[in-house]
Amino acid sequence: MKLAIIRLEQGQEIRLELYEHEAPGTVANFEKLANSGFYNGLTFQRVVRGFVAQGGCPEGTGRGGTDKIPCETQGNPHKHVRGALSMAHFGPGTGSCQFFICYDTFDYLDGWHTVFGRVIEGMEHVDALRRGDIMQEISVWDNGNPQG
Repeated sequence: MKLAIIRLEQGQEIRLELYEHEAPGTVANFEKLANSGFYNGLTFQRVVRGFVAQGGCPEGTGRGGTDKIPCETQGNPHKHVRGALSMAHFGPGTGSCQFFICYDTFDYLDGWHTVFGRVIEGMEHVDALRRGDIMQEISVWDNGNPQG
């Protein structure tokens, strides 16, 4: 199992479980970006209470990205529920580096966006996010080799 941690600028930590078997390409992309330092210093550029907190745009506008990756929704049993981690995109096959965390259940997103993980600790910090809050770093590791 792969785990991840989002460390916020003020020291708060959001711990994640990643679904590497159900969304292997999305998890591999997230791990590559995280462990290369891509997310260090980026913001949560979109926070909509009751909907999602979205981050990972290199431009801070919600329009920036990296190499495109395919959606992994086919056969993915995970749903957009409170705490779900999902890949943001502008249409199928346009996801890259931006991700969002759900504040509630949004079944209309199921089958459209790739759910590739969930918050396992620190949802209170997600609830407290504000637009512009900075991610100090994101780290991903195998469960047997913790980084946190």
